[in-house]
Amino acid sequence: MITINLLPVREERRKAWARQFLLIVVAATGASVGLSAAHHWWYSGEVDAAKQAAARIQQDIDGYAPQLAQVEKFRAAKADIEKKLKVIDELSLARSGPVHLFDEIATHLPDRMWLTSLEVKGQQLTVQGVSLDNELVALFLTALNASPYFANVELLETEAKEVDGYKLNAFEMSATLGNGQEAKPAPVATPTKQASADAGAPALAAR
Repeated sequence: MITINLLPVREERRKAWARQFLLIVVAATGASVGLSAAHHWWYSGEVDAAKQAAARIQQDIDGYAPQLAQVEKFRAAKADIEKKLKVIDELSLARSGPVHLFDEIATHLPDRMWLTSLEVKGQQLTVQGVSLDNELVALFLTALNASPYFANVELLETEAKEVDGYKLNAFEMSATLGNGQEAKPAPVATPTKQASADAGAPALAAR
């Protein structure tokens, strides 16, 4: 009977399998390392590209900075000029407004009518006075309504009273100040002027 020792063959097979397994492990490890390196390289390229793009954008922003600063400077200068012009307009209006106001009232004030109080609050005008009859009050209201410097002229109150033995009509009216530019019908002609001494009424007084 022939006896064959199979142990060396088995050992060789085991060593061959071990070598193949080691090669597989090494190959898999190499592939994993290579893949990771390629992935890292790709991400690094993306990051570098993003950084370069951000640098270019920042460079563009820095390049426009002087122009933006100049624009802001112009805007500030424009706002300052507009503010000064507004102040000038307000001062001009405040200076010329009362002149036109008193001139218009004096122009349309009939004889035999006297003002005892004139008050301006904002755009609202209140006038008090006395006249010899109600017709003069109506003519005065009509004349002021026709003036471009007044609007919404209304008679608030009228009352008959006696002053120094004379029978007079006391009245109070209100009006809104206009801009002096609106075209209105010509004022109604007032009665022929007579000397104020004939009536002996009190003189004009402004409050």
